[in-house]
Amino acid sequence: MRIVIGISGASGSVYGFRLLEKLRARGGVEIHLIITRAAERTAWLEMGRPAADFHALADAHYSVDNIGAAPASGSFLTSGMVIAPCSIHSMSAIAMGLSGNLLVRAADVCLKERRRLVLMVRESPFHIGHLRTMVALAEMGAIIAPPVPAFYPKPESAMDIVDHSVDRVLDLLGLPGADTQRWDGARTVAAEEE
Repeated sequence: MRIVIGISGASGSVYGFRLLEKLRARGGVEIHLIITRAAERTAWLEMGRPAADFHALADAHYSVDNIGAAPASGSFLTSGMVIAPCSIHSMSAIAMGLSGNLLVRAADVCLKERRRLVLMVRESPFHIGHLRTMVALAEMGAIIAPPVPAFYPKPESAMDIVDHSVDRVLDLLGLPGADTQRWDGARTVAAEEE
């Protein structure tokens, strides 16, 4: 399985890093990474991690300016792409088909080739323009998956919350984790009140 991971400059670079870690740990996945310059800066500011730490988790990594790299072509077969986190800027460019860099072009390729494209959009609150853009992308086949925390797994740390969102993305890729915490259906509000 070959997956393209994009990391944009939105806050939340930990989502992209943790996704890379989990994909690397599971094995059997060829990881191709595109990280924007803004993402490199955000990763350093938020995590104190240089781009090299992200590159080390990928099988191949590309400059965002290399519009001729393999992921820019539909003939480069992949099982899909995740942008984690996905900035509003990148999301909007993808929706409009403005393939001015490799991140946006690779996402556009996924859409035109009808491959899975998962966008972990990081923004809040959304205005109507953001929502309309998300609807347009969903109509094109993208999956909009903002990292929204769940509390039924009873997270004990911020990383537990990050892991839950990343595990949901792995599910969307058809790569469920063995340690993913899932709702079992037995715990209901009515049952807890009895």
